[in-house]
Amino acid sequence: MERHIDINDFNYNLPDERIAKFPLAERTSSKLLIYDNGNISESHFRNVAEYLPEGAMLVFNNTRVVRARIVMHKASGARIEVFCLEPHNPADYERAFAIKGESEWSCIVGNLKKWKEGEIGIDFEHNGEQHTLRAEIVERGTREHIIRFHWSADCSFGQLLETLGRIPIPPYLNRESEDIDNTRYQTVYARFEGSVAAPTAGLHFTPELIASMRDNGFSFEEVTLHVGAGTFLPVKDEDAAQHNMHTEHFVITRPTLENILKNAGRIVAVGTTSVRTMESLAALAWRIKTSGNPNIERVVGQWELYDIPAEFGCVEIAETLLDYMRSNNLEQLKAATQIMITPLGYRFRIVNYIITNFHQPKSTLLLLVSAYVGDNWKRIYDYALSHDFRFLSYGDSSLLKVY
Repeated sequence: MERHIDINDFNYNLPDERIAKFPLAERTSSKLLIYDNGNISESHFRNVAEYLPEGAMLVFNNTRVVRARIVMHKASGARIEVFCLEPHNPADYERAFAIKGESEWSCIVGNLKKWKEGEIGIDFEHNGEQHTLRAEIVERGTREHIIRFHWSADCSFGQLLETLGRIPIPPYLNRESEDIDNTRYQTVYARFEGSVAAPTAGLHFTPELIASMRDNGFSFEEVTLHVGAGTFLPVKDEDAAQHNMHTEHFVITRPTLENILKNAGRIVAVGTTSVRTMESLAALAWRIKTSGNPNIERVVGQWELYDIPAEFGCVEIAETLLDYMRSNNLEQLKAATQIMITPLGYRFRIVNYIITNFHQPKSTLLLLVSAYVGDNWKRIYDYALSHDFRFLSYGDSSLLKVY
């Protein structure tokens, strides 16, 4: 099937002054736009519970942003920045952060022209002794390169990143990371290291707000999707259907699936990363339905969900996955996705409501919003622009409801 999407239909004028360069002093003080089946109103995020259905289940992405940017130097003094995107050897996130001595990562390299060959390094102290983290290019690519790191100190690569790395705030903020970003570019429920960008819809929540909502009958579940640097990439093709989606790794547990089944019809995705994780489950379930195996080694394809029958919905998806997990004594599923949600007839199967920030023009995230609200995304964004909403990662939020 041929697919065509004119990316120019998803463009709008975003003045630089509307991009929030820093977070507000209080997380819940951000503004909240409410889109309720065509009607638009506004409030503040601290009141979000007032606009959600009674007893709704909110799904957080509990990934944690790693200090993935390391500034290193050649012997000549040339400054080279290495941005760690995802582990290459070992490829598993948990093992890659725990490993000692040597690790290989897929990286973007700043000032690459100064790094023709040889090693670069950065000195650090560990247990009162001086050490050096060294890096060499083992495989050059077009945009990403495989970098081998090695060090003699008795510490893990994760510990090294915490010591030497910097939080990779989005490039559109046009500033260096500061101390405030170490805490405010993380959600309060972040647990599992692996992202190079925050699931920003969750930045508005505080422990107090979550506790208050629990007391009022709301429930919360977590998934893990490690956000890749591809989230920063604009769609460069005039035909957005030709855009190649990046791969993101995700994990979902059996208890979370059980609660998705119990709460079918009132599931609130906090952020587009939670949307992509939950919606990708349909592909795994359909594989089981048709072949008896989720084949989790195969990445969920960019258009794979479009070929699944429309009637294959949330309850059947959850039941299929749960039956498979019980039969195979599995407590969690680990997989990867390249899902691209667009207004080209996409059907949301699990997610009922979306909490999300305001996204860049001509972005795949704006396509996702359009897939949910249709052309009304223009009304939503026009309202936000004309009512002093702040945009992008540190900006304000929206609650999208379509029945």
